[in-house]
Amino acid sequence: MPEAVSPSGPVTTPHAEGGLQAAPFSKGYARYAMWLLLGIYVINFLDRQVINILAEPIKEELGLADWQLGLMSGLAFAVFYTVLGIPIARLAERKNRAYIIGTATAVWSGFTALCATAGSFSQLIIYRIGVGVGEAGCTPPAHSLIVDYTPKEKRASALAFYSMGTPIGSLLGLVMGGLIADAYGWRAAFLVAGVPGLIFAVLAFFTLKEPRKIMAQHAAQVAAASATFSQTMSYLLKRRTFWFIAFAAAIKAFIGYGHAPFTASFFLRNHPEAIAKLASDFGLGPVGFLGLALGLISGVAGAVGSWAGGAIADKYGRKDLRAYMVAPAIASLVTIPVFIVVVSIDHAPTALLLLAVNAFLGTLWYGPVYGTGQSVVPPHMRATAAAILLFIINLIGLGLGPLAVGLLSDYFNKGMGMGAAEGVRWALITSTLFGLIAFVCFWMARRTIREDTVS
Repeated sequence: MPEAVSPSGPVTTPHAEGGLQAAPFSKGYARYAMWLLLGIYVINFLDRQVINILAEPIKEELGLADWQLGLMSGLAFAVFYTVLGIPIARLAERKNRAYIIGTATAVWSGFTALCATAGSFSQLIIYRIGVGVGEAGCTPPAHSLIVDYTPKEKRASALAFYSMGTPIGSLLGLVMGGLIADAYGWRAAFLVAGVPGLIFAVLAFFTLKEPRKIMAQHAAQVAAASATFSQTMSYLLKRRTFWFIAFAAAIKAFIGYGHAPFTASFFLRNHPEAIAKLASDFGLGPVGFLGLALGLISGVAGAVGSWAGGAIADKYGRKDLRAYMVAPAIASLVTIPVFIVVVSIDHAPTALLLLAVNAFLGTLWYGPVYGTGQSVVPPHMRATAAAILLFIINLIGLGLGPLAVGLLSDYFNKGMGMGAAEGVRWALITSTLFGLIAFVCFWMARRTIREDTVS
């Protein structure tokens, strides 16, 4: 089999499974394309997650409840993001994926900047919906492009490399958002977050190459083999592995996205004096310090975890495909006690450091899940399969996670009379227990992955 793009060193003749040959890119260009897609995904998550470090300042200025923070950071974004992902993926099966990604990047970046002008909760919701609409056009076509460049045995590593955009983008969003909010206010943070994406949109339009455009024969073969949405769904319904990994990842996302808007709030409410002292030692305000600390801790550890998950899966999966599911399954169990300790101990610096362990374990599933999701379908169904996978993950994870944790926090706070500090603590503890469900789903996928893998 000809070699293809890998995160560490693309080579000249990418190969798409099923006998379809991608364009013969140079090593330098293929490497550039992988890094460009990573950069776009970093901006994707920066704009998606910057709102989390700004939650408390927004809540104070607009007079919001925790459930409104959850709705604003989760469901309002996720509904349009997930629903539109499927028709955009259908378009990506036939049209120029570079143009789709470029257009999407410009749209979500523009709406991120508009968040700076919001004068009410309803306006902010509308702009967040706009961000979700734009971001729906990023990952399905990007996954499809990456798999066109990458041989099967390096697929998890390549997609894990791209998925590093999640923790890196979150890191930049937290750090940049916190520091700018401290210095100039939360509105300035949104404005600054929206600018880089416009640059990346131009780069995608004019420098990201579409293999189908270069290889006429490839384009003809893809068109001839094109599957309808119903055909793709019918195919996937027979692949139990796909549904096991989809719901396992959805639970992991439910926990991760659910925790994201409330982690800084937890420290500000439960460790105010310790955080103020640490912030003072660094010459920062509390929000700026937490943005820097949470961004560096979770971002660096999360990026390493994403890379490690893909590397482990590809190394051991060559001998036995079931290895793809082992690391995500074990990590789903181990993160439960680790996170409970984080929100239970009284020493804030130790709690922050333990979050690095949680972040590392929490991203191990990216490469194995996205790689498997592309491997259980033939080439002409990959963009649609990626969109369906993301639909499930994000509707449950991003759509319900923040809202559920916000509702639990308000319930424990007012309904149980615990107060705001204990309310958010117990909401975080309760939600992390769902990791048991993710473990079971990953382990079930381990039992079926060999029979379901086709490409």
